[in-house]
Amino acid sequence: MRIRGAVLERIGDPTPYADSRPIVIDDLDLGDPGPGELLVRIEAAGLCHSDLSVVDGNRVRPLPMLLGHEAAGRIEQLGPGDSDLRVGQRVVMTFLPRCGRCEGCATNGRTPCLPGSLANNAGELLAGGRRLLRGGAPVHHHLGVSGFATHAVVDRHSVVPVDDDVPPDVAAVLGCAVLTGGGALLNSARPGAGDRIMVVGLGGVGMAAVLVAASLREELGGEVIAVDTLPEKLDLASKLGATQVYTPAELSERGIQAEAVVEAAGTVRAFETAVAATAPGGTTVTVGLPNPEARASISPLGLVAQGRSIVGSYLGSAVPARDIPEYVRMWRAGRLPVERLVSARIGLEEINHAMDELAAGHGLRQVIVFD
Repeated sequence: MRIRGAVLERIGDPTPYADSRPIVIDDLDLGDPGPGELLVRIEAAGLCHSDLSVVDGNRVRPLPMLLGHEAAGRIEQLGPGDSDLRVGQRVVMTFLPRCGRCEGCATNGRTPCLPGSLANNAGELLAGGRRLLRGGAPVHHHLGVSGFATHAVVDRHSVVPVDDDVPPDVAAVLGCAVLTGGGALLNSARPGAGDRIMVVGLGGVGMAAVLVAASLREELGGEVIAVDTLPEKLDLASKLGATQVYTPAELSERGIQAEAVVEAAGTVRAFETAVAATAPGGTTVTVGLPNPEARASISPLGLVAQGRSIVGSYLGSAVPARDIPEYVRMWRAGRLPVERLVSARIGLEEINHAMDELAAGHGLRQVIVFD
């Protein structure tokens, strides 16, 4: 079928992207879903730093590539064979398919699926190969989703069904921002009663962690501390449930520490700030994706002598089929107002300007809405 989508042509173009235009809105041919796959009509897709990191060259991917990894839509066609899904069902798309059979999947979310990671790095779907063509030439998939388009063919392991009462923009944001930020707390840090929770870096993922931390505070007590360089981000974090907000400089001056610290900025400075702000016996969970060449400086003695831990958490160490239904229950109960993370709703044609907004740190989640 003929679809329209946002194809990244070049990596590392100069900013502003609204002028250099590395992403082209183009018509593509999308193949039919194979066994274990499905065709989804995209309703909403969120812009994340993981998209920007491909555009700016921090995460090198094969080109050309149809971008977008945080999306939601309705099933229009099922591939051959039996399926537990049905046409018309709304699904959340997640960027790391889990085959359920490999060593990575056996760790209950702690490490990524091995075949899923290989497919993502190659720009293919989990079953292998590509379903996208442009002018007869193949176009790569982005993290098994390619959600910046009117339609997508994805593997069954890349989606989680949700009920119709979950709006498309909320469903989309659940698939990356909430899975990653929330999972950093629930699956990796696992704060206990009275523990202070700190989030360093208040983009979409970091602010999702603040939302989940505020929800946990209702049962665990403790403080929710938000850290960022931008005053407007700190103000919003206060409105979303943070009990204390600081710039990194203020945090250092006052010696504020917490037992559970999530780093969600993906920069060396943020990581070092998070480690320094971790209390004795506490855990630093890092979910940001810095440049592969980035290096940080920390004191090993501080880890040993004070019993502190540093944990890496990819996609919030999530098992999407397990975790997304729990976030939906929290949202439905009014404990997780995910819609407050959506800072703008835009059209597909605005994608290059939206990447500029993302690079500048403006807003939280810009969501592409499809009619």
